[in-house]
This record gives sequence, C-alpha cells and structure tokens, in this order.
Amino acid sequence: MTSGGGREAQLKHTGLRPGWTTGACATAATTAAYTALLTGDFPDPVTITLPKGQTPAFALTAESLSGGSAMAAVVKDAGDDPDVTHGAVIRSTVRLLPPGSGVVFRAGPGVGTVTLPGLPLDVGEPAINPVPRQLMREHVAAAAAAHGAPGDVEITVSVDNGAEIARSTWNPRIGILGGLSILGTTGVVVPYSCSAWIDSIRRGVDVARAGGLTHVAGCTGSTSERTVTGIYDLPEIALLDMGDFAGAVLKYIRRHPVDRLTVCGGFAKLSKLAAGHLDLHSARSQVDKAFLADLARTGGAPETLAAEITAANTGLAALRLCEAAAVPLGDLVAARARDEALAVLRGAPVAVDVICIDRAGTVVGRSSVAGP
Repeated sequence: MTSGGGREAQLKHTGLRPGWTTGACATAATTAAYTALLTGDFPDPVTITLPKGQTPAFALTAESLSGGSAMAAVVKDAGDDPDVTHGAVIRSTVRLLPPGSGVVFRAGPGVGTVTLPGLPLDVGEPAINPVPRQLMREHVAAAAAAHGAPGDVEITVSVDNGAEIARSTWNPRIGILGGLSILGTTGVVVPYSCSAWIDSIRRGVDVARAGGLTHVAGCTGSTSERTVTGIYDLPEIALLDMGDFAGAVLKYIRRHPVDRLTVCGGFAKLSKLAAGHLDLHSARSQVDKAFLADLARTGGAPETLAAEITAANTGLAALRLCEAAAVPLGDLVAARARDEALAVLRGAPVAVDVICIDRAGTVVGRSSVAGP
C-alpha cells in the first residue's frame, strides 16, 4: 500500500513530467562507452537501472571509439522541472586500466573539483557525488561480468559549457570550482511545484489518519525515509515526503493531529528549521553558521571553536568540527528544531522528536520526544 503523498502523488496528480539527474545521465554515458570498449558497438539507446528500480533508456548524442578509450554523451532531460542543467550535454570518457586498478573518477571540462572541506567528497576530488559514483561502478561491474572483463577503468565525466552553467548554482560559494556537480540519489528529477507538493503532503497526512496510524514521519528525502524506517519500522503510509516544506507538514498536522510526529532530515536542512525557517529550500533559506556557533556555545564550545564554526564552508563542516571537539551540535540542532516544531504546532496534541542525519543516512543528532 502506498501513501498517496510526496513525489509519487505530485507526478500522478499534476501530470508533471519527471526528468533524469546528471548522475543518471553520466551513468548512461559511462555504460554506453564501456560497452563499446568491450564489444566495439555503442548501445543506443542505452538502458540503466536506477536505485528504485526504474530502467530509463537514453539516446546518445555523440560517440567515439579509439584504441583503449571510448566516449559517449547524452543530453540531460530535466522533464518539467526548471533545472539550469536541462539540455546540458553530459559526456563520459572511459579508458581501460591495468587489472587491479579499480574504478577511478576524473573531472573533465565542465565538472567541478572540491576545494573546501564540508562536502561528502575529499578536497581535490572531482565533484561526482557518492551515489552517482556507486551507480557507475555497478554498471561497469555488470558490463564487465557480462563480457568476461576485469572492470578496471578510468571514468572522466565532463559537461559541455558546465563552467558557465555552474555560475548559476551554489557551487562556487561552497568551494566546488571549475564546473558543475554530478548529482542525484534516486536518478530522477521531480518537477518542482509548491502547490502540488504541499497538496501531496496533506493527502499523505489524511491517508495516514484514515489508516488509523498514530505515528508519522516528515522526511526531507529518500535517505531520511530509509533512516527513520530503520529506527521506527514505520509502514510506508506513515512516511510524509515533506521535502523542503517543513511548515506545510506542521501547519496541517496542527489542524489534523496525530499522536506522534518524527521529523527526519539532513543536518544542514534541519539546522534551518532550528533557526526558525519553515521553508528549507536553498533559494529561500540558508544555513546560519553564526546561529550554529551560538548553539555550540551552549554545548560548551570555546570561542576558538565558535569562530571556526562561523567561518565553516558548510553546515556539515561545522558539525564535523564539533564532533572532533566532543560538542554535541547535532543533538543541540535536533532539540532546537523540535522546539521550533512545537511552537508551530501551537499546543496541538502532538508529541515531536527530531532526527538529524548526514548524507550517508548516519544519525548525527537526535532529540528526545516532547509534547505540549
């Protein structure tokens, strides 16, 4: 049984067309290029399998094969989402490496390089995020197994005009220089419609209440859904895909109460809720490092650490500084976010707890349960 809410409901009930992430496009291009290296032919279209089982097919817009390397390119289709990378050409050049070398990733023209700490990649690494890397590794391994090859390759991802496109993103501000990031956790771009998303949140609450559930969870994405399900073993209809709309969840549950609400999401997003923001989208609210520094002081952070937090590149970087100093910033953010949620609930008979996670889904902060 499904919740009838979140991304799935948005697509079903609005007719908006989904698209594919840069990570999915890079995986398709990589799969086509590596297959050509092994067989001499480029599959076109090339089909890949995404983390949730979808099997989209991508037409190639360019291909070349020469000796021990091959290049394939696809055009990103973001569907009906107003994505700045819609129409970008994503290229993957795959080069065979000696057996035992593994899979090595490189940033080609238009793909950025990480220059500051606080991201899920080390400084100096190409800005190809962990899930797209894993997708590419899996597809290389599958092709290698199918053709009896060792699967040791260098993958260089590039984006035509990526450096120019990146100027319209947050990449330069967070220390990703030279181009775009290759992103995506599900491979699917969900068209962004505020009204549709909020309507789907309300529908999800209604379905949960009609099903007799007393505990629901507002989650910022698929990783937080997996985390909260693992902790509480909640059924699918208890999961509210709130995305960035924390305020929409809280205000609707204020009018249509359930006994218990768990809010689970990334540390940086929930630090915005802790600071009083109800819309967590990066275009409408930012991580306030000065706020985090003040919060850390309440947990015993000395002024030297507070200054480092204020100057940190990202919220995650601030969290890591505190973890190294045994200052429980994650728990402090979770507790403050819970208190902000209770303030929005205005005494409604709902008990709340908050769970903060990192990008891998590891719990980095947790509040106790509190109610009116």
